[in-house]
Amino acid sequence: MTTTSVPEFQHRTVLLDEAVDALDLKGERANGIYIDGTFGRGGHSRLILSRLGPEARLIAFDKDLQAIANAETIGDARFTIVHDSFATMADALAERGIPAVDGILLDLGISSPQVDDAARGFSFRNDGPLDMRMDTTRGISAAEWLATESEKTLEKVIRDYGEERFAFQIAKAIVARRAVEPISSTRQLAGIVAGAVKTREKGKDPATRTFQAIRIFVNKELEDLESALSQAFDALKPGGILAIISFHSLEDRMVKQFLASKAKVEQPDRRLPIKAADLPQPELKLLSRIKPSDKEVEENPRARSAVMRVAMRLPAPGGAQ
Repeated sequence: MTTTSVPEFQHRTVLLDEAVDALDLKGERANGIYIDGTFGRGGHSRLILSRLGPEARLIAFDKDLQAIANAETIGDARFTIVHDSFATMADALAERGIPAVDGILLDLGISSPQVDDAARGFSFRNDGPLDMRMDTTRGISAAEWLATESEKTLEKVIRDYGEERFAFQIAKAIVARRAVEPISSTRQLAGIVAGAVKTREKGKDPATRTFQAIRIFVNKELEDLESALSQAFDALKPGGILAIISFHSLEDRMVKQFLASKAKVEQPDRRLPIKAADLPQPELKLLSRIKPSDKEVEENPRARSAVMRVAMRLPAPGGAQ
């Protein structure tokens, strides 16, 4: 596979020790099979590998070619990198003859190199081409999408994925501008949004929510997460750990609701003659909710919004798998 060179942008892995600790890589579990759903720049994967036994396996996923190039520098027979979304984990495991795994880590954040490299188009802080794709070999860029999408859909995406109350005004401004000239750079889009948004939270750029919304939509982040959550649950062995790091409220809400749906069950009417063994049982046990420490946030402000939720798959009633 052709790979790209890895630019020198710094990345600090959020909740590094806490996430790897959550997988509980001790005793027999040290020789288990694990998934790192987003390799990024490899902080979690490298620490996991350092704690795994010789018979263990780690399968990592990433859509970003620069992340893949970085992953291919790991010379460890226990490690496999897959150039695809973590939403393909079921197929990846089936192709490798793996029926179940001992732990799964999903880090839903984008890496600092993606944000800081103006050529990727993720950030409004530096001017660059309006791309925003995690995988530049697939799909359409943000610029291509903005050029053709209806005003109504633009408004819906910016409102729903960015939680932006000025979505109507922003969508209207985008359509008006593209009638005059193509919207092809991050600076253009940021300027359009700034002109349409008259008030904003203190300390937050007017373009923040719109850029988030377009990035989520172009990369199908919420669709991938919805699919990955059910696949991850299905892939876990009884006793397997699922740890998920979210960075904004849309993701965290989905994760929280999914975990809660597996950890709680509807109890039947107590007046019904049902044996205790036949009562519905939870499928997951919620273990913890962890936020970065004050020290980590001070050293890495991008960690401020992170939250990690950890759960364990419970055995099926009667010991069935």
